[in-house]
Amino acid sequence: MCDRWYMMSDMGADEQAQSAWSRVDTSVPHSARVWNYWLGGKDNFPADRELGDKVFEVYPDIVHVARAQREFLVRAITFLAGEVGIRQFLDIGTGLPTADNTHEVAQRIAADSRIVYVDNDPLVLVHARALLTSAPGGATAYVDADVRDPDTILAQAAELLDFSQPIALVMFGIVGNVADNDEASAIVKRLLDGVQPGSYLALNDGTHGEDVDKAIEITQADGHPYNLRTPEQVTSFFDGLELAEPGVVSTPLWRPAPGPAPQPLHIFGGVGRKP
Repeated sequence: MCDRWYMMSDMGADEQAQSAWSRVDTSVPHSARVWNYWLGGKDNFPADRELGDKVFEVYPDIVHVARAQREFLVRAITFLAGEVGIRQFLDIGTGLPTADNTHEVAQRIAADSRIVYVDNDPLVLVHARALLTSAPGGATAYVDADVRDPDTILAQAAELLDFSQPIALVMFGIVGNVADNDEASAIVKRLLDGVQPGSYLALNDGTHGEDVDKAIEITQADGHPYNLRTPEQVTSFFDGLELAEPGVVSTPLWRPAPGPAPQPLHIFGGVGRKP
């Protein structure tokens, strides 16, 4: 199969991007652009940087959290594509493209890897072309859908992914957008029910702490609610799965790269296999 990219929509890619851009307001802060700012990216505006600086004042570790999540993504995808041999990835809650996106990490290891990205953020849709540049032999796709609609996600992802074979579900920082923990658990379970045994879940999410709770109050006041959970609640998303070592931990501690011992942060995650 030659290298391919897909936009899962009846609209053309350019038409979709233009429509999405018309819904973007750069005068108000946007969570994806604020996250991009903390990561040192360029896809942000003054309103985003202002909110990012407010959060940083009360919770300086937010920059480390943003980078730790990206580094965890790289390690988890490397483990899945390399050690485990997974060749299909469903990345839900993609965020803005940056360095080492899921398809880049996976296809460096196995060029024939297939990746479907999912997000319902118009700004991410504007930048989707950057996520859809596949290595020769592989393929990528973008689905415009909400995490609260797992059936639509599974149906549209099946246009590219082979659901008779194992798939890695990648859910980084996305379940925090679902306020009710039971609803969030039901969404994760529905997605896992839709994939074959031998599939994997890679998930992380923010957890409570005095400073991070203050930061969340600031983002909520600006209209960007995010729902922190306890480490035990994050662990519960893996119920029924076989956890890869070292289990569900603060993400800097999950199979860290050689070097100085990392410091734990208020973000927990892990990788688990569906038996």
